[in-house]
Amino acid sequence: MEFRAVRDAIQEVTDSLDGIVRGLARLEDRDAGIGGHGGVFTRYLEHGSGQVARIRGLLKDAALLEEASEAVTDAELAQGLLRMSGQRIEAALGSAMLLAAWLDFLQLADAVLEQCPFYSVEQLFVDLGRVQERMEPSFTRLQSLEPAQVEAASVAMPGQMGALTREFQSLRERVRASAELGGKVVAAARFLEMITLVSSLKASLPRLPPAAPATVGVGLVMGSGGVMMGSRIVVSAEWVERMRALVQAGVISAPVVSAAVRIQAGQVLMAQGSQDLPKGVREALGEGPEVRGMRETGRAGAGMVDAPRHHVMPREHREWFEKRGFKGAMDIDQFCVRLERSHHEAIHGGGDWRMGRTWPGEWNQAVMKALRDAELRSGSRLTRNEVLAIVARRMKLYDIPMNFVRGSRR
Repeated sequence: MEFRAVRDAIQEVTDSLDGIVRGLARLEDRDAGIGGHGGVFTRYLEHGSGQVARIRGLLKDAALLEEASEAVTDAELAQGLLRMSGQRIEAALGSAMLLAAWLDFLQLADAVLEQCPFYSVEQLFVDLGRVQERMEPSFTRLQSLEPAQVEAASVAMPGQMGALTREFQSLRERVRASAELGGKVVAAARFLEMITLVSSLKASLPRLPPAAPATVGVGLVMGSGGVMMGSRIVVSAEWVERMRALVQAGVISAPVVSAAVRIQAGQVLMAQGSQDLPKGVREALGEGPEVRGMRETGRAGAGMVDAPRHHVMPREHREWFEKRGFKGAMDIDQFCVRLERSHHEAIHGGGDWRMGRTWPGEWNQAVMKALRDAELRSGSRLTRNEVLAIVARRMKLYDIPMNFVRGSRR
């Protein structure tokens, strides 16, 4: 059930991203509008294309981790790999929301450049730069794959979309005012009428009744009432069941789901709380603690102070692991866990940090000995899944949770 839910979640974001890509391609192929003016606006189109590549990379890694989770036999390890996949789905979902909003601004700029010569090209260039600056920190936090940063960026997303909506309205109003000052009242009216067609969704969705299917959006567009809305992905009972499974399993964070739903349902200004799901969606998902609770992430969320990140596959043997398939999304830097400092010191020194690597039970020595012994017995190089199985058994022996986070190459 969870494997299928993860695959479906990846496909939903992929489908929405494909729609954004088509919109960007239409703009890139134009010689007029944003494609003209001596290529001045090319940097903004390239920014969109660059984000597409990053999001596709996240989705590709999420799919690879989901496949790896299905291939292992240890249930706890499979859940750990699914959570890693979920982190990338969350980052891709949030990034796609921002990118869809960026596409709306590019489409608006394209219409202004082609239809409204009375608005300064230089000013429009500055306007887009300001919007890009507003979005960039969120893209960075989401794509850091730091659980705390991804969650914080997602929780803040409805408010950010509200700010982008106001920016969109303000730009549109400045263009209208510029046209009227130039005596182009009819042209201004036509422009405003045309601009309502820039985005595919032109009216806010009604609030969801408690028993109604939930709706989650990725492609954001301007709706009525000044709310940035999402392209409709109506998922009814299937989506509810998928989100229930993923939230309860800890694969996807409830606050991330909440943020996506609030944006789609037009509740940017009506959110009941910074971390609460809207009432109708909460009732659809269920009232269990998994849905009510916010997954603990980061040092503060987990009650830790500067918790060390422990590489479960020793960094000094990176080349050894790479030869056995640990590259890219499965790089050993992806398999770190946060441990309390005392626990981290204990597994490296048997309770006495001064013993360090001289203790026979020290983690790095013990795990590498287990791996090499297994290869000697089999007479052949271990596969990636066989390595994971051995490491998982050692983690259980040392009471190390399989809540993987990304670590440093240093």
